[in-house]
Amino acid sequence: MARIVVIGAGLGAMAAAARLAVAGHRVTVYERAATYGGAVGRHERDGFAFDTGPGLLHLPAVYRDLFVKTGKEPLEECVTLTQVDPASRHVFADGTRVDLPNASRAGTVAALDAALGSGAGERWGDFLVRAREAWDHTRRPLLEEPLPADPAPLAREPYPALKAGLLRRPTTTLAQVGARELRDPRLAALLDAYAWSYGFDPATAPASAAVLPYMEQTFGSWYVAGGLRALADAVFERCRQRRVEFVFDTAVAEVLEKDGRAVGVRLAGGESVEADHVVSGAPVPALHPGGDAPRHQGVGTSRVTVCLALRGPREADAVHRTVVHAAGGRPTVTVLRPDDPALRPDDDHESVTVTATVRTAPEQDWEAFADRMAEAAGSAVPELRERLLWRHVRTPEDVRRDTGSAEVPGPALAGAEGRLLPADNRSPLPGLWFAGGWSQPGGGLAHAGMSGALVAGFIVEGAEFRGSR
Repeated sequence: MARIVVIGAGLGAMAAAARLAVAGHRVTVYERAATYGGAVGRHERDGFAFDTGPGLLHLPAVYRDLFVKTGKEPLEECVTLTQVDPASRHVFADGTRVDLPNASRAGTVAALDAALGSGAGERWGDFLVRAREAWDHTRRPLLEEPLPADPAPLAREPYPALKAGLLRRPTTTLAQVGARELRDPRLAALLDAYAWSYGFDPATAPASAAVLPYMEQTFGSWYVAGGLRALADAVFERCRQRRVEFVFDTAVAEVLEKDGRAVGVRLAGGESVEADHVVSGAPVPALHPGGDAPRHQGVGTSRVTVCLALRGPREADAVHRTVVHAAGGRPTVTVLRPDDPALRPDDDHESVTVTATVRTAPEQDWEAFADRMAEAAGSAVPELRERLLWRHVRTPEDVRRDTGSAEVPGPALAGAEGRLLPADNRSPLPGLWFAGGWSQPGGGLAHAGMSGALVAGFIVEGAEFRGSR
């Protein structure tokens, strides 16, 4: 049995901890904050509750696998999952609205034709066929396998973009894909919204970001009863069942090295903790003793979240997710209105969460920005201003305080000359490993769980332990 220290209690780090504990190792998690979950947070007040991180799950199979591999109770016995249908409502700048069904390509094509005009659905469907080709080329190396020793092939653009213009110039960004292939500003805005929701600027995101709408529209969108925080609760409880020890309010200041190998950590209070292996939930330079800082796929963006406590019941025909596209100086926002009694004091009130992607710098007047977000959300929530009891604004600085970084890691993407590839799970320092959203497979709630699986596999199957078994 080996002694393993895990730095951070995000979803990826906890997934690694649970799998390592099942393999018979003694695992201790040190978390700088007072609770677990990392970016999957919760704000509660006056009987209202809000997810302050992701609100929907798009690849539940990752967590089904985690729960199968770490205990007797499957995921569905620990949380309640339901498909969100429609998957999303879109309100465009010209006032056009369209509801997109969950995981139905034919239904999406029909809905777009009806709302945007004949041919719109076909163009979107043809785009998804090309997006699938990019998905098929990158799914395994970016989501299911260790980062290859030579990642150069992944730096090449896998999306088979249509050529355009007399010079047949190549398409290199997602915004160019929208303009050249979709040929409708509303369809282009629809595509852009998928990029923004994952933290990417479509003007600079590679064409390979086309896999993001393909993934959602193919595998569907799922809601966890009680909010995504309930999934973090379930993963934490699974760790506890596997006898993982958690130490909260305790930051790790340094990874200790001896004879060219990680041998433990030094806590912020000065105490040293010995370990046979160290798993870090974020490959930040401060935790890398010597050498170059590990690569990560930072995209320079963060999130502003506005939690709205409303009086009055949720209307019967309300949809779970509405994307209100940018217009008149207002940002593109995602409005989440889950019909969940666990998130409101009673049926005469409603919890609504509004999110927008922003640059990490320069700082803004976030209250004024929240005003514009709430104004945009009025297109999704009738009489929002009149119903408002109070609001809570969560800024990039709040994200930094709770997770250690204001930036939200984006999913790993091929192309872009390799700039959006994640850090390898394998550190240059033997005995030090990386898991979570900043490392392979990188970014996103589901991807963090995959990262934990990769790290546990490396340690359990491929590493020589210095401790006894």
